[in-house]
Amino acid sequence: MKITKYLMLFVFGGLLMTSCSKEDNDDTPVDPPTSEREITTELEVKDFVWKGMNEIYLYKSQIPELADDYFDTQDELYDWLETWDSPEDLFYDGLVAEQDRFSFITDDYVELENMFSGISETTGVDYRLYRFSGSNDIFGVVRYIVPGSNADGQNIERGDLFTKINGTTLTVDNYRELLGSSSQTFTIATINDNTVSETGEEVTIAAQTLTENPILVKEVLDVDGIKVGYLMYNSFVADFDDELNDAFAEFKAEGIQKLILDLRYNGGGRVSSATRLASMITGQFTGDVFAKQQWNDKYQAYFLDQNPDRLFNYFTDEIDNDVAINSLNLTDLYVIGTGSTASASELVMNGLSPYIDVVKVGDTTVGKSQASVTLYDSPNFGRDNANPDHLYAIQPLVYESVNAEDNVVPYNGLIPDVAIEERISNLGKLGDPSEPLLAAAIDAIKNNRRFYPEREFWYSEFKETGFNSPVYQRMYIDELPDTGGQKLGAKLEKN
Repeated sequence: MKITKYLMLFVFGGLLMTSCSKEDNDDTPVDPPTSEREITTELEVKDFVWKGMNEIYLYKSQIPELADDYFDTQDELYDWLETWDSPEDLFYDGLVAEQDRFSFITDDYVELENMFSGISETTGVDYRLYRFSGSNDIFGVVRYIVPGSNADGQNIERGDLFTKINGTTLTVDNYRELLGSSSQTFTIATINDNTVSETGEEVTIAAQTLTENPILVKEVLDVDGIKVGYLMYNSFVADFDDELNDAFAEFKAEGIQKLILDLRYNGGGRVSSATRLASMITGQFTGDVFAKQQWNDKYQAYFLDQNPDRLFNYFTDEIDNDVAINSLNLTDLYVIGTGSTASASELVMNGLSPYIDVVKVGDTTVGKSQASVTLYDSPNFGRDNANPDHLYAIQPLVYESVNAEDNVVPYNGLIPDVAIEERISNLGKLGDPSEPLLAAAIDAIKNNRRFYPEREFWYSEFKETGFNSPVYQRMYIDELPDTGGQKLGAKLEKN
């Protein structure tokens, strides 16, 4: 019996003896005991967080307090929840497994939903931060400018370096605050012989609410008489699946024979969009298994018994509203990936590998194969009828994805077949055949493997655009799985 139960019995016993004593010495009627617990909004949130994780969390079996029989009654659960300072402390310190790098909680699910749709507050400068060796100072390198943003048309472009924001040198201690400013003045710098020097130029850009199209570059290249499609795709956003399908219609009309898919800055997104992209690349595998899902024990057993098809993602020939997918029927694919490439991007590579030859060019990817889903504080954890008193939601990992051959994306990432890193001293122009990573992919198509420059050691990668976003390097599914209205988690007794 748990300590909590002993304490409750002790307290109940004391109350009982006190009550008997009063009956022996006083004829005053005794009111029946009533609960004095105040069910605050914070306690409601904590209760929702525990019940959501107990219901569907992938690593539920690794957290003793999430076991269905750990708490017998609702009051026992309340007692435990009240020991945590906040819903965030409960979530991250009490309910998330040690190996889980990606589950998260938010206190504003409206903002989260916007991010899932590609809407964010941004200056339009996409960057990577680097740390000087042996120093706390950092500098940024512009990777690209978002078309249509406030930065578009300003005197700042890919390859520019910056050392200060709003006149303050960037360090490991202040970069979050500075890069979160509503208006940012970039102090521009250049690099020469491994030395970063300020040019004296400054560019001021106000942040704005912007919807970014994940299709950044689309080209058709001639490689020794071979028509090669090049697509730089930066996020799996379902709202842009139609545009993605249109891009493949153009490739199809051009009769491309090879495809270079550039996912170097793609941190992931929706599983449904990844499945559709894989189906656009191929087309000859409609109805075959693209990926398999492995849920927690209860959900896995339920699906195996009630709906086995729910455990598979299949190649498809259509997107929403019965729109036919434009497929290329390719038998090989060249993918550019880096240390920024994660989740749904890795799913595409891993899911296609049993069917076609996937040649990976670049650097080792992040290593994430788990999908998450948004849970709201409602009777069925769905968006409808969510508690109107708060905007908390949780995004727990709910299943791990493997391909048709049961291979998972390694925890340490996918290793490239052609190893080459982006060098800040020579980024090149995206979509230009001479850009180093694209040139390496073209070499692979020509079967011309050559020596590529080694890593530059005077700096190290630090952070990148979106590092503080809850959707950063996440893979997620569209909605909660259907269990016929049945909850599979704990059923606590009411007090």
